[in-house]
Amino acid sequence: MDMRVSLAAGLAAIAVLPLGVAMMNQTALSPIDQLWERADSSASVEAQPAAREADQVAETPAAAEAESLMESSDAAIAPAPMPAPAIAPAAPAMVQRQMSELPAVLAEPEQGDRFAGFEEGGVHTVRETPVSTFSIDVDTASYAYVRRMLEMGQVPPAEAIRVEELINYFDYDYPSPQDDAPFAPEISVTDSPWNPENRLVHIGVEGESVDLETAPPANLVLLIDTSGSMDAPDKLALLRRAFAMLVNEMGPEDTISIVTYAGNAGVVLEPTKGGEKAEILAALDNLVPGGSTAGAEGIEAAYRLAEQAMVEGGTNRVLLATDGDFNVGIADPEGLERLIEDKRDEGIFLSVLGFGTGNYDDQTMQTLAQAGNGNAAYIDSYTEARRVLVEQMGGTLVTIAKDVKIQVEFNPETVSEYRLIGYETRALAREDFNNDAVDAGDIGAGHTVTAIYEITPVGARGLVDPLRYGDEAAPSGEGSEYGWFKLRYKEPDAEASQLIEAPIPVGEVAMEGDIAFATAVAAFGQKLRGSDWLAAMDWDEIAALAQEGRGEDANGRRAEFIGLVGTAQSLLE
Repeated sequence: MDMRVSLAAGLAAIAVLPLGVAMMNQTALSPIDQLWERADSSASVEAQPAAREADQVAETPAAAEAESLMESSDAAIAPAPMPAPAIAPAAPAMVQRQMSELPAVLAEPEQGDRFAGFEEGGVHTVRETPVSTFSIDVDTASYAYVRRMLEMGQVPPAEAIRVEELINYFDYDYPSPQDDAPFAPEISVTDSPWNPENRLVHIGVEGESVDLETAPPANLVLLIDTSGSMDAPDKLALLRRAFAMLVNEMGPEDTISIVTYAGNAGVVLEPTKGGEKAEILAALDNLVPGGSTAGAEGIEAAYRLAEQAMVEGGTNRVLLATDGDFNVGIADPEGLERLIEDKRDEGIFLSVLGFGTGNYDDQTMQTLAQAGNGNAAYIDSYTEARRVLVEQMGGTLVTIAKDVKIQVEFNPETVSEYRLIGYETRALAREDFNNDAVDAGDIGAGHTVTAIYEITPVGARGLVDPLRYGDEAAPSGEGSEYGWFKLRYKEPDAEASQLIEAPIPVGEVAMEGDIAFATAVAAFGQKLRGSDWLAAMDWDEIAALAQEGRGEDANGRRAEFIGLVGTAQSLLE
């Protein structure tokens, strides 16, 4: 019997040890069949920027199952931690065979971060499709998530990379609004750094700033996920600290309420004036995780409190903070979305803050934020919480324009082809632009929005052959314009939209400053997604372009981005 026990223990060690080595390099985004392919990239972790405060690698279901298997074996096996050894060429096949013999939950984890897939925007010919229409997007969740994955030594999935959110994460010095308009567009054209025959059209919009000292009172409801999945340093613990910063910024006439949901919803704090900070902070400090997630019940309770403390003419907003794991309580997702839309029409908006990894449901969070005329942000650190809830408090809480849409008509006399970089999930039909019933994105105080088109001038080599039987006669038009820019928006309390128009002039400006930096971020996002459009531009060129446009960089975020370019290069080359 003793010999059988020893033999069983030895076999268990042989089977589990390669798995344990693999798990040392795994996160929730690491498919088992990619672990050995990425082993060589582990050395690059030392070159990563310093770990962000409260960042933790999420424990995976596969790792938990492996631990359970080890604990239930006939003999206790507890090998000392060791670095991943170099793997001989035959090892991956051996590991695959061992994985196939393990339970399915270990080989293919059922849980993981979830994103809505989308295809990269393609090239359009101006003669066939001269008009491009899309909703603006001021969300920044994608950039913060991508940054965290890269700093963890992992390549984010392509569907997590929304290029426009990477570009719009950064502040740009666009012109201040003039007259009564909430913003003024800035349009410029440069050469394309990845295709010298093409041009880039940069469209920049900056929302007017709001003095929060003179702004109407804010009525905020903090809707907090306290389910068991939030029991992690980078989830509920970080959430408490983040909201504590927000509470300290609130004025005495502002109102804060707190609702939690886990299994069922509960009111933790009735509407309380912002001057009662000790009471509010104590309520936050007493939050503990536990139970499953009934998100729908929590949202309904939050809206009840928001209505109870409604501020006419002021800010009325629900701030939903969660890891996105709505696994209980939403029998009718479309009905929940309609509820949020109805409350939006009544003047109560919804913004979403995402936390953690492992079961992060980006798709649900994006859908809810868009339905609620709010924005979605991902909080991966205390520093990011400060950026979203303190530095950009006006943009997070105060909406200056809603249903903001952009439409560009390209001139077939000067442009043969074009493509919009990013905004794939924000595309609108041409007829939606003038339809005020169609919902679109919103701009908060001080927010900047950037959109970049790549265009092929007439006469340059394009990707699409002209039609043999098409009408190739150049129409009469203005040859000094690449196109015509239009923007529609509504005042926060208005139902009818207003129009801003401007030409896109022929003629290039220098690739420098904010334009150079935004272009570098656009290139980074496309290359990280594996885009074919960036095949001719390497990582060093992207980093050099970002460095050229870095500017003063008082908060260091542009320098941090340049470091991320190097991290991505080390992981992908």
